[in-house]
Formats: sequence, structure tokens, C-alpha cells
Amino acid sequence: MRILVLHGPNLNLLGKREPALYGSTTLEEIDSGLRTRAAELGVEVCCHQSNSEGELVDLIQAEAERAQALIINPGGYSHTSVAIRDAIAAVGLAAVEVHLTNPSAREPFRQVDLVAGACRAVVAGFGAAGYLIALDQLVVGALGPQSGRK
Repeated sequence: MRILVLHGPNLNLLGKREPALYGSTTLEEIDSGLRTRAAELGVEVCCHQSNSEGELVDLIQAEAERAQALIINPGGYSHTSVAIRDAIAAVGLAAVEVHLTNPSAREPFRQVDLVAGACRAVVAGFGAAGYLIALDQLVVGALGPQSGRK
């Protein structure tokens, strides 16, 4: 099983960017933890970060033939990107959206999530551990490609 992991805009700044809000874990540490856990589960993860909406769409489309699932933290694009939402829906990957914080408890503009509607689940508010929760649920939990859920 191959799982595509996409990190959206500004996530390359994790560890430096508002650590009181987003924590001190870097993106490299998140990816390393995902690779370690994936190896334990006997699956492969392919991690990418981009600040570009179009590049994220291109990656979703390009990896759809090789990957069986998607973990995505679209960052600020969660609230604005019909294109990312439509790309996820179009390729049919089992997708889980991850947010380090809980957008529902933040500013009103963050409480609208366009991408979530194309995903099987959203993991929010668990910090960096949210990525591992998503991975575990896609591989051994109720969200995997064989679950029959949208």
C-alpha cells in the first residue's frame, strides 16, 4: 500500500511558525515519524510539501495511479480551494484531512472547510500526532481503501 502525504502552504515553516499554536515539531520530523510508522505497518508513504495550490492538485492527479490513499493538510487552502477538493473527489483516493489545530475553535474564516467534503475523515487538534492517527486509520482502521466509505 502506498499513501501520498501532502502538506500545504506554510507547513514548511513548522517548528518556527507560531510554535505556541502549531508546536515545535518540524515538517521533517513529521515526515520522519510517518516513514517510521509506515515501515512498522508495512506500507509506503510519499511525502510532499508545496505552497502552490496548482502543484498540490498536480500531485494528487499524478499519484492517483500509484497511491491507494491520501493524507492531506491543505493548510489555508482548506478554506478556499475548490480545486483541491475537486481533485480529491475526481481521483477517488481514500483521503483523510489533517489539521494541527482545531479550525472550528479558531477564527470564523477558518471554520469553513471546502476540502473536508471530499475526504473520509478529518483529524484536527492533535498536533503532529494527527498525521499518525490518519495513517493508522487508513491502514488498520475503519477508513482504509477497502472500507466502502466515500
